[in-house]
Amino acid sequence: MAHAYTPGLKVTGAAVIRKTRLLPLEGEVLVEEGQRVRAEEPVARTDLPGDVEMINVANALSVQPGDIRRYMLKREGDRVEEGEVIAQTKGLFGLFRSQCRSTVSGTIESISEVTGQVLIRKPPTPIEVNAYVDGAVVEVIPRRGAVIETKGALIQGIFGVGGESIGELKVVVSSPDERLTPDLIDGSCSGKVVVGGSLVTYEALIKAREIGVRGIVVGGVDDFDLRRFLGYDIGVAITGSEEIGLTLVITEGFGEIRMADRTFELLKSLDGRKASVNGATQIRAGVLRPEVIVPLEEVEVEEERESEPRLEVGVRVRAIREPYFGRIGVVKSLPVELRQLETESKVRVVEVEFEDGTTAVLPRANVEIIE
Repeated sequence: MAHAYTPGLKVTGAAVIRKTRLLPLEGEVLVEEGQRVRAEEPVARTDLPGDVEMINVANALSVQPGDIRRYMLKREGDRVEEGEVIAQTKGLFGLFRSQCRSTVSGTIESISEVTGQVLIRKPPTPIEVNAYVDGAVVEVIPRRGAVIETKGALIQGIFGVGGESIGELKVVVSSPDERLTPDLIDGSCSGKVVVGGSLVTYEALIKAREIGVRGIVVGGVDDFDLRRFLGYDIGVAITGSEEIGLTLVITEGFGEIRMADRTFELLKSLDGRKASVNGATQIRAGVLRPEVIVPLEEVEVEEERESEPRLEVGVRVRAIREPYFGRIGVVKSLPVELRQLETESKVRVVEVEFEDGTTAVLPRANVEIIE
């Protein structure tokens, strides 16, 4: 088998990009097919049901569960406020009354004469889904959302954290091997997506969050610094839900790694442009890439190839597993025979020559093509 197929990492200045924007449950779609939308504009909204609070009224009043309706001052569907009396006994000659107060604000959902408990539903939480990218609505999904299409630059990273952010790109380094340090981040970076070079330091991450940087795009990050910044260790689940105050997109890997020239030059050419960034990552089942999208109405996009990228001699690839995670190289050969791994399983391999001249033989599943 001379050829193989492997997932590709896209870095392109001209692509057609479609984003499906869905509510977590049915709601109201706010846009129509053909409508132009801005990234910040909501395309659908709904209300998430509030949590339920259980109050043991029978216990609070020292009465039998079957008798609680006699003492309830509120009924199903009634609105109550935190601290409001919802039930009380008559007491003796109007004195020594026992009272039960609501511990939350909400609506009484049920009164149980079996358990003696009252369920109060907290107020619903309004949820809106924005367009994420400037573009056009090409499909409306009834009661759920819409598909937004745009043309522009797409840079996929190898790893990221933090959810979706929108801001103007600001390149603050002069070369792809320059570190992103705190002195390069100032008040002018507030609300921006900052582009660095080979590494972002822990101190730079902290300062960026303090002054309101929306996102950081950089070649590498030290895994110890990332753990310090997050406050915990990253597991194998999907990233992107972290509440860290900004979005971090790593284009090359862990450690200090020079950003690929092609990636850096593309980002530099887009300096000052509005970008949408997302740190969500999943490499194993169902690949999900961190990304930077810059809408460009003026670009012309060639018709996309129908076939998948082909792994062959001379193709640039990136290692996506340890111990070479993040390293970039060129396919030197594709041995036909199977090789046995330490796990004793036999797999097809690829010989890669890295940028520093060293070579390694890796399972083909452990590399991805850089398109």
